[in-house]
Amino acid sequence: MRASYQHMTPFLSIDEAATMLRIAEARGVFGTYADEALNEGLGEQLPQRFDAAFNYINHGIDGQGNNDELSVAAQRTNYFRETYAYGTDIQSPGIEPFFQHHELIEAAKRVTDCAVVEPAIVYANILTPGQELAIHTDVPEFRGADRKRLPQWLLVVMLHSGLFDAWRVPIATCVSWFGANPGGAFAFFPEGAQGPRERIDASHNSAILIDTDRVFHGVERVTPVGDELPYIDKGASLTYLGDGQWRLKNAAGDELADYNWQSLRYSISWKAYCFQSEQERALWASGTDDLTVDQILDTLEAECRRLGVLEGERPDPTGFAQLLVGTFIGFPRAVA
Repeated sequence: MRASYQHMTPFLSIDEAATMLRIAEARGVFGTYADEALNEGLGEQLPQRFDAAFNYINHGIDGQGNNDELSVAAQRTNYFRETYAYGTDIQSPGIEPFFQHHELIEAAKRVTDCAVVEPAIVYANILTPGQELAIHTDVPEFRGADRKRLPQWLLVVMLHSGLFDAWRVPIATCVSWFGANPGGAFAFFPEGAQGPRERIDASHNSAILIDTDRVFHGVERVTPVGDELPYIDKGASLTYLGDGQWRLKNAAGDELADYNWQSLRYSISWKAYCFQSEQERALWASGTDDLTVDQILDTLEAECRRLGVLEGERPDPTGFAQLLVGTFIGFPRAVA
């Protein structure tokens, strides 16, 4: 079945679009996605999204393979991220009108066919020239299970397993683009993992609203790609210098490269919880029907045994994590 989505261009007014750039500048410093915490006791030797990372190393962005070494692949996808708003926590002043944008909420209702839409999070991604984003699905949430309590790869496994749909909180995602870089198109599979790959240019002041928890998607390589990509390690930073200029530093503080807005791919993601009714939203808010970690892991283990992929004792946490990802997440192999 083809996923429902809405492509919006132009997305915001001219002044609103300019404000999105100013908010990034006011934020000042962007850290890398790799700086997010790892998974204590649940595959703690693995990155949060090792599912997408391993698939990228094996198959690249287009399913035809990736010739990069592991270290090169890691830095090519180690983009920069900062959260602007999370629930009632507004971390970047000025984002409030976008967070509660009436037209965006109404679009989410149309795309998800849900009556109640509650904005949840706004975050920004910046990719430098030569970077791209591996094909993946976003991190879903369930009653009692979200990224504050569980590793992200486990939440993705839960969704793709289909075993926890009764607890899932549907999330509508709007990915919007601002700035002048012509590269980094949004690649996605609206007909499912076995369907064709489509793309939308990441043009300034445009957006797509779609269920990115279910639809595989990624980012094509940001142009220009002729220069050698600096080594972007964990702890690297991208700092705004003023006058439209940004500076890349590694974790030791060494200056690696300077960029302007024309060189960077800047996107803002807006996510909202979607409910069929106020009663459904109230059940989520009450916490009376929350999943527990043991319930989740025991359910997944039982399904692995039923499928014949697990016998004997449950593997160690890292081995169990790899087994779950390999069993339940089927990445696209189609090429445009």
